[in-house]
Amino acid sequence: MTITSGRLAAAAGRRHVGNALVPSGLYNSGIAAQPRGSDLGGVRLASTTPVGDAKPNKKQRVVVLGSGWAGYGFARMLDPKKFERIVISPRSYFVFTPLLAGTAVGTLEFRAVLESVRRLGLDKFHQGWADDIDFARKTIRVEANTSDDLASRTQTTAVTSSDLQGREGDMFDVAYDKLIIAVGSYAQTFGIEGVKEYANFLRDIGDARKIRLKVLQCFEKAALPTTSKADRKKLLHFAVVGGGPTGIEFAAELHDLIRDDIRNLYPELMESVAITVYDIAPKVLPMFDQTLANYAMETFRREGIAVKTEHHLTRIRRDESCEGCLTLNIKEYGNKEVHAGIVVWSTGLMQNPLIQKMGDKAFSPSDFEGQGDQPPVKVKLQRDWQTGSVLTDSHLQVRVVPNETRADQVLTTESTALPDVYAIGDCSIIHGLSLPATAQVASQKATHLAKRLNQGDVDMSQTDDLKGWAAWVLWRTAYLTKSMSVRNKIMVPVYWAMSWLFGRDIARF
Repeated sequence: MTITSGRLAAAAGRRHVGNALVPSGLYNSGIAAQPRGSDLGGVRLASTTPVGDAKPNKKQRVVVLGSGWAGYGFARMLDPKKFERIVISPRSYFVFTPLLAGTAVGTLEFRAVLESVRRLGLDKFHQGWADDIDFARKTIRVEANTSDDLASRTQTTAVTSSDLQGREGDMFDVAYDKLIIAVGSYAQTFGIEGVKEYANFLRDIGDARKIRLKVLQCFEKAALPTTSKADRKKLLHFAVVGGGPTGIEFAAELHDLIRDDIRNLYPELMESVAITVYDIAPKVLPMFDQTLANYAMETFRREGIAVKTEHHLTRIRRDESCEGCLTLNIKEYGNKEVHAGIVVWSTGLMQNPLIQKMGDKAFSPSDFEGQGDQPPVKVKLQRDWQTGSVLTDSHLQVRVVPNETRADQVLTTESTALPDVYAIGDCSIIHGLSLPATAQVASQKATHLAKRLNQGDVDMSQTDDLKGWAAWVLWRTAYLTKSMSVRNKIMVPVYWAMSWLFGRDIARF
């Protein structure tokens, strides 16, 4: 088994394993951003009561929106003996994203990183999008999704009926007693021309499949006797935009594929192969320690992977002179253009359209009452004005502010908790705490919240910084132990062993 991708990703992109990303005192302190019983501009909290068919003597209904690291992890940890568990998600599976780069190059097969949501033994699962939330009636409006292909691809804009090929999904309502918002985020394109049309994302299984086919297609086209030397160099330049964990890990996995397998099949093409990572930041992996980031850059340099920091991509377009090639415009290069066979985009996140919609909506929840003869006061979700993320307290409970609060006053305005509504994962931020939008953070939030609802204790652990062989071993072990099912705990090491013994599968199908 080769170690380049594991060593690089573990040493730099996967530094924090387990629960080391959040300070141990954060959740154990039991201190929320605002006391639950506080007043908010004449608004006070009233007691909550079950709704729908969730009667007081029965289990409370907990509805989870999303099946990513946060949503799936929470549903898996929540005690089914105490709660009725319902998950709503446009896709019926969970993707183990840290191993997604391995599937894009054939190290692992796609099914080895997937877990069926229905295998959690839920009370109910609805495949669809949450279209709206009525906090007063405690109901969620859901649009059914029957297009599996659409759900498996990274979205850069809100899904509309036109995306469903003219077939709008059925609409229905789902009641809740407690709501867990874990809808994740969309890929951010920053409005750069051509990114949505020509770049390849790497956030879901459909993305990995497309990248795998495109990489192999580039080599096949380059090997044709009719391909010129200039076009060969264009086709075999693999550009990765984004120096975060996903971009770094994919670049390392791609390097291993070329060095260990492709080189033996296309030896005449190796002089034309190049891998370049572009990032606007002064260093890669900015969310991690400087020492580890420098180690990753130095390792990449030794392996022949170019890292271009402080480079700004301004445009991607189709290369008219080379079929299957792309042309990139880089601000720092002036009029000089860069050509590539594929551009993998792994930088930036933007909020899920549901969060944007709910953030612009004023409402009067049933749990908020005016004082005296005053009518209930309108409130809105408290959101971070830069990212648009929902703000929560240290208990992960969603916060609300008066509706008249201006955007520049949101962070300083007194807020209060929205009863029975929580937000975890990439769609939310803990007020006053800066954490990276990684799988580890989402998983830790999910575990903490589920344990708290189960009335269990939370034990926060710390992991020392590691690099080199030790990090590689820890990286592999962590991924193996965190694989959700026994089936995948067996399949993942089996595929690793097969790749080491027989090489990666490079068949196109």
